[in-house]
Amino acid sequence: MKKTTILLLLFMSVSLWGYAGGGWPQPKGKGYYKIGQNWIISDSFYGPEGDIVAIRTTALYTTSFYGEYGISNRLTGILYFPFFVRNTLNEERYQPSGNVVPGDAVNALGDTDVAFKYGLIVNKPIVLSATVAFGLPIGETAGGEGQILQTGDGEFNQMIKFDVSGSLYPAPLYGSAYVAFNNRTEDFSDEIRYGFEIGYTFLKKITAIAKLNVVESLYNGKDELSENNGIFSNNTEYVSPMIEIGYALNDKWGISGSAGFAFSGKNILASPNFGIGVYLKR
Repeated sequence: MKKTTILLLLFMSVSLWGYAGGGWPQPKGKGYYKIGQNWIISDSFYGPEGDIVAIRTTALYTTSFYGEYGISNRLTGILYFPFFVRNTLNEERYQPSGNVVPGDAVNALGDTDVAFKYGLIVNKPIVLSATVAFGLPIGETAGGEGQILQTGDGEFNQMIKFDVSGSLYPAPLYGSAYVAFNNRTEDFSDEIRYGFEIGYTFLKKITAIAKLNVVESLYNGKDELSENNGIFSNNTEYVSPMIEIGYALNDKWGISGSAGFAFSGKNILASPNFGIGVYLKR
């Protein structure tokens, strides 16, 4: 198992680049903070040709902090920090021999994202922002007894992203779309990412959000980094719908839950990704 990218975008809820503010930067001195838990458990994998193949059951559990803080009314600082990541492989028994391959696990930090969002068009019905993000490779790339489990991909990436958002205020409906270019190091292929989301708030407390995220590889890296059934890989591609529900406990605190799946993909796990979280707006 070498290096792979999971749906953390699905990630990330999460992951990993689905920023809470869309095209809207945070007001100066204001912020949005979330503690989240994501997990994916899978015994199948989208191969390099997009076919689904059976694999030894693997799982990834990610506990993370996500925060946005308004440095100014146009500039927002963003941090995604997966401070506890557990990657496991299940025990496997072979019949009729009865031979057993023991399970394995690693617990470590995960790759961390630091970003800055700048509002190009603000205080308008339609807003536009640009984000520069840096993926820091602090996760484990060779963990467990077999040294094949990972909590990161080992490459430093830089991404530029543009978000456009608008609302139908006073109607409780909004929409956002984004496009991004992700430059990856260590012979990983660069990526184009794009997607959109629509959110609607009802009963003044519940917000339902439908998202679609797409990743396309430029295939300008090393092919051999994709020849595995792991959780972190090169030349990852997917089309992933996602549903998220948020419930506001009061003006500051709330909880959320999400579920996403890639209905087509390459070099990724072929199972749903789930997430729950607690957030604070202040």
